[in-house]
Amino acid sequence: MSDTIYALASGPPPSGIAVIRVSGPETRFVLETMAGGLANARQAVVREIRNRAGEIIDRGICIWFPGPNSFTGEDTAEFQLHGGRAVISAMLDSLAELSGLRLAEAGEFTRRAFEHGRMGLTEVEGLADLVRAETDRQRRQALAVAGGALHERLERWRQEILTARAAIEAALDFADEDDIPDDVSERAWRTCGRIGSEINAFLDDGHRGEIVRDGFNVVLMGPPNAGKSSLLNALARRDIAIVTPEPGTTRDVLECWLDIGGFAVRVSDTAGIRETTGVVESEGIRRARGKAKEADLVIWLSAVDDPHPPVGLEDAGAPVWVLRSKDDTGGFGPDGVSVVRDGGLASLTARLEEFLGSLGGAAESVGVTRHRHREGLERCAALLRNAASDDGAPMEVRAEWLRQAGESIGRLTGRIDVEEVLGSIFSEFCIGK
Repeated sequence: MSDTIYALASGPPPSGIAVIRVSGPETRFVLETMAGGLANARQAVVREIRNRAGEIIDRGICIWFPGPNSFTGEDTAEFQLHGGRAVISAMLDSLAELSGLRLAEAGEFTRRAFEHGRMGLTEVEGLADLVRAETDRQRRQALAVAGGALHERLERWRQEILTARAAIEAALDFADEDDIPDDVSERAWRTCGRIGSEINAFLDDGHRGEIVRDGFNVVLMGPPNAGKSSLLNALARRDIAIVTPEPGTTRDVLECWLDIGGFAVRVSDTAGIRETTGVVESEGIRRARGKAKEADLVIWLSAVDDPHPPVGLEDAGAPVWVLRSKDDTGGFGPDGVSVVRDGGLASLTARLEEFLGSLGGAAESVGVTRHRHREGLERCAALLRNAASDDGAPMEVRAEWLRQAGESIGRLTGRIDVEEVLGSIFSEFCIGK
């Protein structure tokens, strides 16, 4: 934290504009040395940027953000220069020559914002998701999380748990005092039960937050030559899988990512399901069935001229749609699909969008977006349930469960004991963020 860090915060060169960010105690010195002095706070000014020898690196825009009113919470500056490789290299080399400066590590600017209390841990995670967002749904959900929607909900629960805990400890420590109401502990336990119920209702969301963030898995299955690879290519609008008249062409799992209704959808093409003695094909079929167990949706394709009912999907933990492929005449209506007929995919894509929309809920709603959140909240709800309902346990034990419940939420927001998760979270960021 005593170092001043710098990094290219925009995309790789060449680019129209390059943004170089500096943060730390020597930021004022950097501006005075390279940009001729400080400007008014948060005011963009055009300056000649010079190296230590006084040579002009470029003419660009400088912005001065004095701490604590900056992204990181410490003195920060941004240089907006022309985005050529030579300009960026000269600027970074000049910064490296200044005492007390070093190149930032991945996510270090955001980590400093967290450590200075500018962001909570869930907001940091939302910002990481926003940087990675590839679909509109992902962007809108990540923006809401980064804006503090999830943090505010978790903090409200944490504060209520702290209030209940204070009441219980008062009842324990001052049991003989007349000014402690007799029912103070009962009110606290009712509060615990209510919060636990609210958390359970919050978790009962069909994993929609994780689906939006991580993507929705669709697996194409069916007998050989049912048109699975042709459908994958048609949905992707490019050749991903090899398509031949020979049965069993696909031996391994082939995948592509699509944007369907704003959702990130991973579509997997699998080996045709049939009885076989071939070692390679048998392995492909085994992998196909393994994919079905991990799927959020299985689409079983059966050609109109060679119908086959679904087989080998007994362990599938997802809905199974049965579609008639090669329906080039449109005779099967919404249950048919064709890669050659005009509009042959329209019913399928519309049905997928409707199905995904029902799972995802409102785009602006914020739920659990990571396994870490779900695991912590499940533990918190279980502890609150024990504390609120186990009348036979000693008061001290129930109070300890209440303390642990508050800590479970505190770990999610970054209030306490989060060192073990910080490294993995901040490693998701790029240099300069």
